[in-house]
Amino acid sequence: MEVLRDYKVHLLALVVVLACEFIGKQSIWIIAVYPMLYAMIIGGVISIPKLKILKLKNMNNASAIMIVTLMLLIAKLGVSIGPKIDMILKDAKLALIFQELGHFAGTILLGLPLAMILGMKREAVGATYSVAREPNIAIVADKYGLDSAEGRGVMAMYVCGTLYGAIWMSILASVMAKLDILHPYALAMGAGVGSGSMMAASLAPISDLYPEMASEIKAYATTANLMSSVVGIYIYTLFSLPFASFLYNIFSRLRRNKGGAL
Repeated sequence: MEVLRDYKVHLLALVVVLACEFIGKQSIWIIAVYPMLYAMIIGGVISIPKLKILKLKNMNNASAIMIVTLMLLIAKLGVSIGPKIDMILKDAKLALIFQELGHFAGTILLGLPLAMILGMKREAVGATYSVAREPNIAIVADKYGLDSAEGRGVMAMYVCGTLYGAIWMSILASVMAKLDILHPYALAMGAGVGSGSMMAASLAPISDLYPEMASEIKAYATTANLMSSVVGIYIYTLFSLPFASFLYNIFSRLRRNKGGAL
């Protein structure tokens, strides 16, 4: 209850949201910039310790509240799928399931060794076991706590994903759509990586290029996004996070045996 009574956090959040919504979506060349990006930047600035706007207690309360808001996000995504669910499950059920393998290969097998080579320690586990979006923060928060090394890793990747992920996804989706080598539905499913901001940034150029299929594209992307968030929770909890920790321990032993080569 003390967390919910931190009115300073609630008031600042309201002011930031109103300011970002007032600015609205802006387009820079082929890149669509959304209010979430502004919110992350403003939130990062007002949380700088030297400014003394927020105390550590306020930040901890904000972290606890964030976990509750994840439920609202998942519910919102689920509502968008209903009208197209029969078509999606009939045409793309297996494709939606198999795309989860890409998260495993891209984040753990490639990301974890690279993170350790760059000098990260246990933070590498939290940073690379997933795409580091909202549900992944909740998993790490429940198992390790957000003040742990793993918690710092997943939060660092969450911030980077929000700041740079949407821009990268927008550019990548624009290029792939204009190359016309993949079906629009495949592009839509690729947009649903489990991040609302990245999905929205990817959908804009795809929908603009295929306006007659805009509703179907949104449905496929939203379904893929939801599956990455919901089905992915079980994969991340039962397999990815334990495997990333296991792999980190192996690489750590190899690094010690080789005198810090890895």
